[in-house]
Amino acid sequence: MSKYDKSKLPSRHTSIGPSSAPHRSYYYAMGMTTEQINQPFVGVVSTWNESAPCNITLRRQAQSVKKGVSEANGTPREFTTITVTDGIAMGHQGMKASLASRETIADSIELSVRGHSYDGLVGLAGCDKALPGVMMAMLRLNIPSVFIYGGSILPGVYKGKNITVQDVFEAVGNYSGGIINENELEEIEKVACPSAGSCGGQFTANTMACVSEALGLAIPNSTMAPAPYESRDEYAYESGKTVMNLLSNNIRPRDIVTIESLENAARVVAASGGSTNAALHLPAIANEAGIKFDLFDVAEIFKSTPYIADLKPGGSFVAKDLYEVGGVPVLLKALLDGGFLNTNCLTVTGKTVKENLSKIEFPKNQKVVRTTESPITTTGGVVGLKGNLAPEGSIVKVAGMNRLTHKGPARVFDAEEEAYKAVENKQYKEGDVIVIRYEGPKGGPGMREMLATTSAIYGQGMGDKVALITDGRFSGATRGFCIGHVGPEAAVGGPIALIKDGDIITIDAIKGILEVELSVDELKKRKLSWVPKKNEYQSGDLWKYAQLVGPAINGAVTHPGAEKEEFCYADI
Repeated sequence: MSKYDKSKLPSRHTSIGPSSAPHRSYYYAMGMTTEQINQPFVGVVSTWNESAPCNITLRRQAQSVKKGVSEANGTPREFTTITVTDGIAMGHQGMKASLASRETIADSIELSVRGHSYDGLVGLAGCDKALPGVMMAMLRLNIPSVFIYGGSILPGVYKGKNITVQDVFEAVGNYSGGIINENELEEIEKVACPSAGSCGGQFTANTMACVSEALGLAIPNSTMAPAPYESRDEYAYESGKTVMNLLSNNIRPRDIVTIESLENAARVVAASGGSTNAALHLPAIANEAGIKFDLFDVAEIFKSTPYIADLKPGGSFVAKDLYEVGGVPVLLKALLDGGFLNTNCLTVTGKTVKENLSKIEFPKNQKVVRTTESPITTTGGVVGLKGNLAPEGSIVKVAGMNRLTHKGPARVFDAEEEAYKAVENKQYKEGDVIVIRYEGPKGGPGMREMLATTSAIYGQGMGDKVALITDGRFSGATRGFCIGHVGPEAAVGGPIALIKDGDIITIDAIKGILEVELSVDELKKRKLSWVPKKNEYQSGDLWKYAQLVGPAINGAVTHPGAEKEEFCYADI
């Protein structure tokens, strides 16, 4: 007999009373017992697939989640959703599908849970956009939920040095620049990714994994263990038990994700030198909770947060190294001790952030995480910029950078392919500001990442000699003076659409400025002659995405969020 009262749970519509007899016949068809049918139904969704190493261990981990749910008197119901893997989508038209996949992931989970009336949810994710997509679905549905990351890849080794996929992208630039030959490039590509798991540096996947703990949606220390480690199965099992505890206490995601926990999450991004993509994903997650938390809000948090974790791409270490010194709890402990965390935020443990960290001791004799009293830099690893070229803001990752200002002439391209070809052929010069436009959420459509181009620049030894700005995005693996999310985007006539070759652009990451040396009158004059650029995606999902997607400042979301919600699924 179940200890849970299903009279107010969504699954009562498919499992309780005479009217549910047809539904129950389907459950019996799948070998379920009467006892299982009478228990709460917990969706166990994973992004398992064979698209990339990020996801291939998730099927195994999902089984451990199901065991935890079952042993805590719940009935797990496993299903999967899609991913688009950025490392494979990068540098070609496939990248247009990446950010759009975040919405599809969230939407598909919502529809599956709604359609089958599940009471709780455990979500397992690996690839970059899958993590925020799963968390967005949890907030949207607002049923008791636990997030679990699939874990990072082990670092590769080349000539005695740890490497990641970032090094492979930069090796392509080395090859085009004549620094290495084709045989050396092949050697690097074969050893860079030696195991299952997501990219090992503090790129987008690991950044958002840290965010899941900082938000309180994941159990403490569950994220940084590499994917091949059997300890991941233990965390998965505990996540299954935890969701049942949340159900029994009616603790929901919107009880956990608040403006205060969002601020904590932004702190962790900045402190770890995390991906600029977090400035899209945090507002999108906030939207699902009905909370206003836009790019400028994120940037303000970044500005006041010390950079303390020496992680790639700007630093020296990878996720495995962070795990070995104590994982995300150590990073949170350093921020707590420095007075940078909101301490009373509720988490999936049923305890507050402060309570979760009460027994954590900051480890000595390690170089991965510093205290806030002796940071790598006093300001965050990610900085927001604003000015007449970006009235709706932009973002730059400064972790590991030696220079924070740049002034130079624009070199303008209307697509990434054009820019990459020019870089490949070295048709740019020191001091240039490479402008890649019409790659925003609407204009791309899909807001592509520019890792292939930035890596080629860096691989040619020009990473510290030029700057690049775009209304598109950058990978968490991007390094160099690269400014993304410029808004308004070119497709809607933002100032970036009006730039011409030779216009002088000023970038100041200290003062937070992105400006072009053009008068208000000149910008107005150019706007009058501007003609919108039509993209070639006039049907299919990317067309639908372009119709619905909002600006980057609000997270590039496709629906109004909980602010406009009239009835929450959890109360159905």
